[in-house]
Amino acid sequence: MAEDSRKRRAEKSGAGFTLIEMVMVIVILGLLVATLAPKLMQRMKGSKVQIAKIQISQIEGAVQFFAFDMGRFPTTAEGLQALVQNPTGANSWKGPYLEKGLPDDPWDMQYRYKSPGQQGDFDICSVGPDGIEGTEDDVCN
Repeated sequence: MAEDSRKRRAEKSGAGFTLIEMVMVIVILGLLVATLAPKLMQRMKGSKVQIAKIQISQIEGAVQFFAFDMGRFPTTAEGLQALVQNPTGANSWKGPYLEKGLPDDPWDMQYRYKSPGQQGDFDICSVGPDGIEGTEDDVCN
């Protein structure tokens, strides 16, 4: 009989977690998520800005190649599409100048192009995460 009570105690002690232990684990996991999530989101936001800058730099190079071949920059009306499709009446075009086509920015929007630009011969901009042109989160060349 003493053996039976020992078996029962051994079975009870290894039976599982108590409610208090489960609640403590959930609270600790919640605290970890609450402290790490904002830092992770901030890092992801910075990464998207870096990706936009890199893509803009690649598009700038393609615009320069276009200008070298054509003797001019694409017009605002032709836009960046002139880098992947021959504009009407352009005999000197040797594109496509972007091998993988025209990328969207990291926020799934099209890059904006203006020629002449406000800062030089042309402007290439992403409207950023807010999707509104002319705000402080825009990423431009």
